[in-house]
Amino acid sequence: MKILVFWDVYGRVWRDWLRKELPWLIKKYNPDFVIANVDNVSSWRWAIEKHIIELEKIGVDIMTSGDHIFDNFEKIKDYLWKKDSRLIRCANFYEQDLVWKGYKIFEKNGKKLLVIHLQWEVFMNHKVTNPFLKAREIIDEFKWENLDWIILDFHNEATAEAYWLAYYLDWDISFMFWTHTHVQTNDDIILKKWTWFISDVGMNWPLYSIIWADYESVKPRFLSWISKWKIEQSLDDIYLVSGVYVEIWNDKKCDKIEKIRIIKQ
Repeated sequence: MKILVFWDVYGRVWRDWLRKELPWLIKKYNPDFVIANVDNVSSWRWAIEKHIIELEKIGVDIMTSGDHIFDNFEKIKDYLWKKDSRLIRCANFYEQDLVWKGYKIFEKNGKKLLVIHLQWEVFMNHKVTNPFLKAREIIDEFKWENLDWIILDFHNEATAEAYWLAYYLDWDISFMFWTHTHVQTNDDIILKKWTWFISDVGMNWPLYSIIWADYESVKPRFLSWISKWKIEQSLDDIYLVSGVYVEIWNDKKCDKIEKIRIIKQ
């Protein structure tokens, strides 16, 4: 099985980028699944339904989310509740009225992929249940299922927790990637029991920007701690594309990894 993963598709310009660039990347890698984290896909706010459908049409098979999931909740909840939704939320939010799950089996061309999505609460806005215990609970639920892969998107900022979760699940999952810190890391590793791990897949956004924002628009926040000025999107036409390509074969363990980093105008 072969998978392409992209994080974070940031706003309209980078939805347009995906529309232009994804076809040749699919032709090059011929993936079984394309995964994208869409936590900021609707202009620095969490996804709305029309943008999710737009990504479906250009070839994205699976979408994960993050801590912005409730920012446009009224505009996405109906899609989330659909049986054939390609979008999942973090599995370890306190349940209450969240009727859809944060993990799901996706099937395509005879392949079955379990995707698990978790969040840690350090430096986040939401209180969540223990992600380590939740991961074990989900894996145990599907341990008799005939799956080709199990992958995990850990939305997180604290490195120790991400590393520990990777080692804790070594052998139980095929690979784990980390989203939220916005910088592609150089720590990709195949662990001793053949689970692959990378701290962060990276972003898809303007190359010259401050996490998508224009430098001048965020300057007051850093110099005076006054944030009343509106943050503006960088309109620089040089963009950065970050992702990873992973191959896992019959033993369900990682065989090949390749980081994708493209700078284009």
